[in-house]
Amino acid sequence: MRTRVLGRFLMVAAAITATALASSKTVPAGPRTDEDLAKAVRHEVVRYPRYTLWDDISFRVNNGNVELMGAVNQPYKKDDIARLVKSVPGVETVTNEIKVLPLSPNDDRLRIQVARAIFRDPNLSRYAMGAVPSIHIIVDNGHVTLAGVVGSAMDKQLAGMRASGAGLSFGPVDNRLTIDNQKHKS
Repeated sequence: MRTRVLGRFLMVAAAITATALASSKTVPAGPRTDEDLAKAVRHEVVRYPRYTLWDDISFRVNNGNVELMGAVNQPYKKDDIARLVKSVPGVETVTNEIKVLPLSPNDDRLRIQVARAIFRDPNLSRYAMGAVPSIHIIVDNGHVTLAGVVGSAMDKQLAGMRASGAGLSFGPVDNRLTIDNQKHKS
């Protein structure tokens, strides 16, 4: 009786082991090329729950080395994002050049005014949809920069005009929006 139970146990254990070994061969060991790493890094940054329209992160990948750039509106985000990127399989090193924007009630007020001016426009409201809107509003000591992606040159120009008309900005709005004709087609 014991021999039968032991035999069945060993057969089940062997089947489980064989299945695990077979499945481990089909699962990739992690990103291998810089392009794969860039996709994985982008995925981690966008999935970061505290990444908002007030932040803009960019990066470069070179032979597994990631250089983070951009700006965040809270100091803890800089470290969180670097930690997330370091955990991506295949990343060798992370250089964290993310700028922490000044903590300023005036900048916070300007961010909200610019967001309202842009996203209340019926032609631009679609860009506010999603967990992270495609237009990012960076305010640094009263200077406004727009970053992200829009669907047309007209949307880029309109967003810049709305941001400029929001008030309280020091100097002209730096409109760094890029155009992706596939983005947000109706």
